[in-house]
Amino acid sequence: MSPRSRRREATAPGECALDAPTVPGATAVPREPGRRHRRAGSATSRPVNSPGRRPRADPVAGERPADPFAPPGNPELDGTGDPPEQPTRRRAVLIALAVAATASAAALVAGLLSWSPEPAEPTATARPLTAAEADRLAALRVTNQRDVRAGVRVTVGAGDGRTELVGWVDWARPLVYLDVSGPGAGAERGLVQATASTLLVRPDPGATPAPAPPPLVPPDDRWRLRELPAGRGLPAVRDLLLGLGAARVDAVEPEARWLGAETVDGVPVDVFQAPLAALRPAAQATAPAPEGQPRLWVDRDARLHRLAGRLPDGTPVTVELARTDRPTLRPVAALGGRPGLPRALSDAEADRLARLPARLRAAGGAGLTLAAPSAGLHGTGWVSWAGSAAYLSMVEGDDPGRRTLVRARPGSVARLVVPAGGAAGPPLPAPAELRRMGGQPPRDDVERLLDAALRGDGAPAPAAAAVRIRDDRVADRTVDVIEVRAGLRWWIDRNGLPRRVELRSAGGVWVRLDLAPGRVPALPGAERTARPSAKRR
Repeated sequence: MSPRSRRREATAPGECALDAPTVPGATAVPREPGRRHRRAGSATSRPVNSPGRRPRADPVAGERPADPFAPPGNPELDGTGDPPEQPTRRRAVLIALAVAATASAAALVAGLLSWSPEPAEPTATARPLTAAEADRLAALRVTNQRDVRAGVRVTVGAGDGRTELVGWVDWARPLVYLDVSGPGAGAERGLVQATASTLLVRPDPGATPAPAPPPLVPPDDRWRLRELPAGRGLPAVRDLLLGLGAARVDAVEPEARWLGAETVDGVPVDVFQAPLAALRPAAQATAPAPEGQPRLWVDRDARLHRLAGRLPDGTPVTVELARTDRPTLRPVAALGGRPGLPRALSDAEADRLARLPARLRAAGGAGLTLAAPSAGLHGTGWVSWAGSAAYLSMVEGDDPGRRTLVRARPGSVARLVVPAGGAAGPPLPAPAELRRMGGQPPRDDVERLLDAALRGDGAPAPAAAAVRIRDDRVADRTVDVIEVRAGLRWWIDRNGLPRRVELRSAGGVWVRLDLAPGRVPALPGAERTARPSAKRR
């Protein structure tokens, strides 16, 4: 009997008759019911269509030939009748992980929206300053003064009660110009310009709450003097920013410490902890305890980049300085306008100033527009140089329901309060009660300014006593701003006619009258009816 015959006879009934492997020693692996796997074959000497290879497609018919090793079409053997697989523990774990990841992401986003950096507490690495570090810290304020200006971003408070202030500080002038915003700004939202002694605000409740720098050319209207308690809010921020500049090197306090090294906007800095006079409460003469001292981020050139501490009232404050953001700042007219380059008068300017009283009498009169931020007043009216009288209606911003009528003569002023109504200008004819009232000497800034405008500053001022501050523009005309004496300025156009007169108040705010030379009506108290002025040029 041949070997093939013997193998066929050895096949048990009910088993599949398969050819024996071609490699000696190889054995057939029986198929498990319901599993789709092949028998293990020999790794050597397989034919083209051996169990370890896929049959190739027929190059003529383009179809794959039948696999001789495919399992029989019995559902009980090939697994096609098995029930669908149920969810496993692995799938449940994956679902749980996905839910946890989603919750973590939501919590992270919520945290980022409400997060604000807290100043780092002193670490165990804090140590006394080296000699070089002490020199840099001592020169910090002088460096600011030398750099003149810097951009600032100030955060006062934290969370939903914080106030954001963005703008610039000019240590040389000195001047602070800021936009106030943030959820805690409240009634202070708007623009701020401040000197060391004066703080002006321009409220804008409808401004966007997002922090943004103020316009480089500030608006010239609606500025008001704001008297606020020192040590808190805007005055405390103003004092802090201006207090970062000084003309002389400071003495370093022995409490100063080095806390570490960091990088701010790509610049390596050292973090110091040291007392700062601008953040010290007025009642506290000595330096605060180390834990209450501000932290200062200072680079190798003694330039301050960041400050974190507390205002005198205990409110946390953070200051970021943009050392390369240094535009030239323009103070508003209430703070004197552009500083210019004061100099002595030229011959032509001295001649126009000397002829001013005669030019006023020849002009006859002018319309008046008053702006008095120091008192929160604005008004309109007329001045008659020919009749030596002025008549003005003033309204206070906080009380628009009434107005004050002012009748002025040289050295004498009378006032009458009446209900607001009708035209913005003073009523004509003037009320009989105002005409009968006796006058008093000028008392406040507005009355003194009105008296100066009415007199035309008296006799011609000597040229040696006057100073040309700068040239400027008003009413579409080029003017020379001339300070005839300390705190009194005339804006005179090139034809010799006045366009504005300003008086500096005791609080450092400039009160002004804009002048429009032309015809004026008969005014109460005038000596005679004003003559028509020459044709306006």
